Amino acid sequence: MKLLVDLHTHTVASGHAYSTVMEMAKAAKDKGLEGIAITDHGPALPGGAHPFHFWNLRVLPKEIFGVRILKGAEANIVNLKGELDLEDELLETLDVVLLAFHPSCGYEDRGIAGNTKTMISALKNPNIHIIAHPGNPSFPVDAAEVIAAAKEYNAVIELNNSSLLPTASRLGSYESCLSIANEAYKSGSEIVVSSDAHIATGIGNFDNAINLALKAGFSEERILNSSINKVLNFLKIKSLS
Repeated sequence: MKLLVDLHTHTVASGHAYSTVMEMAKAAKDKGLEGIAITDHGPALPGGAHPFHFWNLRVLPKEIFGVRILKGAEANIVNLKGELDLEDELLETLDVVLLAFHPSCGYEDRGIAGNTKTMISALKNPNIHIIAHPGNPSFPVDAAEVIAAAKEYNAVIELNNSSLLPTASRLGSYESCLSIANEAYKSGSEIVVSSDAHIATGIGNFDNAINLALKAGFSEERILNSSINKVLNFLKIKSLS
């Protein structure tokens, strides 16, 4: 399986990542990728990027080293209403917006029922494209309900390679990620497989998440980021919905 776009990456702007946009783009070129999304953490996460960072992403060219650069953010859910740490007017300027639970951002674990309700509320925001690491065991959700809501609101769930590494901050994610992958496969949904790279050497590292996707039955045809054209078409359709 060959995936040509990495839709979840972090630069030094995230506060706990270690490479620049240029370094990430160069690594993507060296690995033969067609595109990457720069999706730094929103400001609610300690050390996260200031809103000015996201407003000013307009200065990035569409391509660097021949790699398509998508301007994005990993927005944090900050309360029970599913509100985010970046305002809608700003999110509307971005190409790709990831939605995620993180600790220390204002929202804390409310159990499966509470987390699921909050995530679905957040998904109603039309600016959301991808649910990042929904298999995080620190914020368990009902896989079937979240995937049904993602289909309804034209969003895609992510299998996050970083969650499956021995160095992961979300240890214990494998079983919940597999459950989500199985449910997504049964529902007929497409998925995204991402690196969640926090350093240039991590760009395009998908192996663990690909293996999990294959175990659930997914083929390359049902993984959105298998080509830049598929990604851009999805983003265009989403913008019209």
